Amino acid sequence: MPEGFASTHEPPYYAVIFTSLRTEGDNGYKAMADAMFELALKQRGCLGAETARDPAGLGITVAYFTDEGAIRAWKENSRHLVAQQLGKEPLVLVGVSFVHLTATPIRKHRF
Repeated sequence: MPEGFASTHEPPYYAVIFTSLRTEGDNGYKAMADAMFELALKQRGCLGAETARDPAGLGITVAYFTDEGAIRAWKENSRHLVAQQLGKEPLVLVGVSFVHLTATPIRKHRF
């Protein structure tokens, strides 16, 4: 698999999709995002993750999990809870908007 792509199993598994849009200024966002990415990879049931951000500030991270219990455990991880709360504080991570989706892939194609 090329560098940057997650190594996932054949479906079924779950994809948690986190999309964010940032404005000017980092305000600690990159360090927190990097820490959460690495922490997610260490979670029970995490199969891998991929992340990208364009020059305009739109970022998408997809983390793959074995089951809904693993997703719940990730959502309830104490360090992740702190990051979630900070993301809601307008004076901490200024200019960040978030969308969070969960999906179940039904097939996988490589090309």
